[in-house]
Amino acid sequence: MEAVQEFSVTRVTNSRLPQVDFDKLGFGAQFTDHMLEADYINGEWVNVAIKPYQPLSFDPALAAIHYGQSIFEGIKAFKTPTGEAVIFRPQENFKRFNKSAARMSMPQVPEEIFLGGMQQLIALDKEWIPQQKDCSLYIRPFMFATDVVLGVRPSASYKFIIILSPSGAYFARPMRILVEEKYTRAAPGGVGFAKNAGNYGGSLVAAAEANKGGFDQVLWTDAFEHKWLQEVGMMNVFFIMDGVAVTPSLEEGTILDGVTRKSVMQVLENMGVKVEERPLHIDEVTQAYAEGKVTEVFGTGTAAVISPIQLLHYRGTDMPFEVDKFKIAPAVKDTLTGIQQGKLDDNWGWLTRIED
Repeated sequence: MEAVQEFSVTRVTNSRLPQVDFDKLGFGAQFTDHMLEADYINGEWVNVAIKPYQPLSFDPALAAIHYGQSIFEGIKAFKTPTGEAVIFRPQENFKRFNKSAARMSMPQVPEEIFLGGMQQLIALDKEWIPQQKDCSLYIRPFMFATDVVLGVRPSASYKFIIILSPSGAYFARPMRILVEEKYTRAAPGGVGFAKNAGNYGGSLVAAAEANKGGFDQVLWTDAFEHKWLQEVGMMNVFFIMDGVAVTPSLEEGTILDGVTRKSVMQVLENMGVKVEERPLHIDEVTQAYAEGKVTEVFGTGTAAVISPIQLLHYRGTDMPFEVDKFKIAPAVKDTLTGIQQGKLDDNWGWLTRIED
């Protein structure tokens, strides 16, 4: 990574850190003392500064509100047993962020702002990193259009911000999942691969209806047949079938290229588990389940890391799984969290260390 550019820093007068109960964090509900903010104006990034966390003031005609040019990322920072602050694979999030930006007709954010600014911000709020089990400092970089005009066109100005949130576990228990056949998350040629706000807003009604039926989330299927599997809720999904880890392919651009997904695939292969990244049909899964070949199903994502699935429901039929007997998913999670927390060797160079 290039040399870090120093930005303007305004510190808080009184930290809110003493008010935080790190044993009752929840997820994404509390925020650190500082944030990074930058503006894209006249074709360049200006006003880059780290400042006290504060509300934003905006015009009612803000383009992002009306036309949806808004993207984000989710990253995690941890403390090692020696107290060193580390970020897990932020370079991958940086690349994906700018890929999302290109798809949404937004400007690229330079490395020195996205990665360099992130490191300086975390160095400043390092003491906010929790060390309790399954906890982390969640990092949320985001960018949105700031033109004040009611016209359907790409904005000429944007704001980029990074905020930090000390957070607990995202999913605390195994999930019950409904295979979705009514609603569609993404189609070829669309924005399924981009981490844009609209993808998440459009998913809420399906999740809400699934919740009413006693399910935690939905397993998305393709837009045409509702047969080809995509993602589970806001996470990538893996099936252990006949000893092989199968995950839906990214080829059609309907699935998010998850950083945790990439990491899980590498860990699985290192464990000697064959990984197949390919189109996956629901009928193949139901048949393999009937034959006793589907032994584990789990979601993967930054927030949850690994979320075991205890039940799939498809067309009136339940497919339960004995989560307590899962072997591969827990082993993968132990490896990933061990590396993230500095308890296992970082053999792949996934950790970025924060200098004070």
